[in-house]
Amino acid sequence: MSIFHSLNTSASALTAGRLRMDVISSNMANVDTTRGKFIDGEWQPYKRKMIVQQQQGGSFSSHLSKAMNNSTVGSGVKVTGIVEDEAPFQLVYNPDHPDANAEGYVQLPNVDPLKEMVDLISATRSYEANVTVFNASKSMLMKALEIGK
Repeated sequence: MSIFHSLNTSASALTAGRLRMDVISSNMANVDTTRGKFIDGEWQPYKRKMIVQQQQGGSFSSHLSKAMNNSTVGSGVKVTGIVEDEAPFQLVYNPDHPDANAEGYVQLPNVDPLKEMVDLISATRSYEANVTVFNASKSMLMKALEIGK
């Protein structure tokens, strides 16, 4: 185990948290975008995006065996991809909208601003917690260096 293991673990979580907040911001910016993608000659609304996170350094069983042998467990988190939410689009009656269909309904993105704000608060709190852990680890390393003086 490296002396910087805790810093690297927190740094990976900070990187993933920042990307999560960026994706949430993108979702909020496109909450009313009715022309997100051009597919088969027609515009499709923006689809909500989400990140997929995974632990770094192996499977659960490898972490379990390491924990049972009192060796280092865990090495952070990584983002394995950004996926689109497959929830249906919202239909809103607005016959004056340029993207309204023949019945007067407009397909709006599957982005729920309330859900995005809850996710953003959760991501922000997680980011703040990881900053606190990073700073505490840095402080402990500085104190360890001061012992040698």
